[in-house]
Amino acid sequence: MTSRNEISTFSENDLAHLGEGTVAYLREMGGEELNGKFPGLPQIAPDTRLWALFAANGQPILISDAKDRAIAGAFENDLTPVSIH
Repeated sequence: MTSRNEISTFSENDLAHLGEGTVAYLREMGGEELNGKFPGLPQIAPDTRLWALFAANGQPILISDAKDRAIAGAFENDLTPVSIH
């Protein structure tokens, strides 16, 4: 049993791998930002808004024009989607 006064510490490496293989981050992004995050993606108009799904380590997984499809993509990859702003 741990007391409330105990503090858990994480190294930078621990934090970098937190959620790896279990969590995916969902975020709505503009075309300009997407072009920089998804290598090899055809140019997208800067005012285009799409949903992007990223692995816990920041690796891009998919983009979609619908939030529910991006969430479904997370579940298809056995990942728990978490929304970020």
